[in-house]
Amino acid sequence: MHVIHTVWPYLALMLLVAGLFPAIERRFGWKIFSVLPPIVLTYLLVTALAVSGLWQVNAEIKAAQSMLVSHMVPALLFLLMINCDLRAIWRLGPRVLGVFACTSVSLFVAFIASFLIYRHWLPGNQWQPLAALSGSWVGGTANMIAVKQAIAMPDDLLAMSLLTDALCYSMWVVVLFSVARLAPAFNRWTRARSSGDIPLAEPKTSAPTTYDSVLLWLGMALAVAALSGWLAGWLPVSGMVSATTWTILLATGCGLVVAHTPLARFPGAGTISSAMLISVVAVLASQSNFHGIAAAPLYLLCGATVIAIHAVLLVGFAKLFRFDLYLCGISSLAHIGGVAATPILAASYSAALVPVGILLALLGYILGTGFGLLVATIMSTLALP
Repeated sequence: MHVIHTVWPYLALMLLVAGLFPAIERRFGWKIFSVLPPIVLTYLLVTALAVSGLWQVNAEIKAAQSMLVSHMVPALLFLLMINCDLRAIWRLGPRVLGVFACTSVSLFVAFIASFLIYRHWLPGNQWQPLAALSGSWVGGTANMIAVKQAIAMPDDLLAMSLLTDALCYSMWVVVLFSVARLAPAFNRWTRARSSGDIPLAEPKTSAPTTYDSVLLWLGMALAVAALSGWLAGWLPVSGMVSATTWTILLATGCGLVVAHTPLARFPGAGTISSAMLISVVAVLASQSNFHGIAAAPLYLLCGATVIAIHAVLLVGFAKLFRFDLYLCGISSLAHIGGVAATPILAASYSAALVPVGILLALLGYILGTGFGLLVATIMSTLALP
């Protein structure tokens, strides 16, 4: 029996569930969150509620879901770009940027190679969760959702991407923390100097978020989303580049422009984008179910294969270009883990590397959507009979 039939109770439930697990993590810090982050638990809970039929999937709620996703995703990407300072990333120097580039190349090869290995078990559009995952493993969950929207991936396939992301990422984090003690031997093998004492400027900080900054950033983000959608209607489209793709790219570009203006010092963009991200995931989950979950083990195998190939290639690049273990580990987690986890790993290596982790993860946010769309284009071509 359906309990919810109209939009406002549905929206209230989405916001409550979106805030539930982050609040529990902040208050109690349970170990389960190191394996399944709040964003994944939110997705699973909302999906379970959707399967249980708590709300009626009528025309009113469907229209609200579609409107929320189409406007919130570009608004979210705009806000995420506000903390990205391309000048600060450039000042990291060629060695650090070289590690980042090699990490991206290794992941690109790993995704394509893994798809070629398993493509006979991934018929039709079943390549799409891997393409969305590639966006996340260069950027973050927001990039995954952006790629999902751009390639019109069905909502019920998002569970595959999220579960593979969470479980394989958790495994890889344990490995990266564990290999820290091998750094001296690794660096001798690659003939690299330690990166723990690289002098870097700290990324800019923000003042406490106030209610006026929340209103201004929200208004600006939604205005940019609306403007991007309007401009996208005038741009050419093709098989892989739709109006949605243009909207996402335009909103990202607007965010990068604003990030290099004095407006970027205004507080609140990071807080709002975090809240918006988990809210978007909740809304997406409310449209999906666990049909096809039996395919999850295959996607987990694909994810593990991607990480294994990525690790082997990155070690090879380290030997070739004399990269040290610390930079390789931080760059890898900046891709696969994002801005939340990378500083923690960097701090465990060397406090001086925390800004490196943050800036590389932010660079991943900038490139993640484009990377995912490139992988999607190649996979869709290879999937053709």
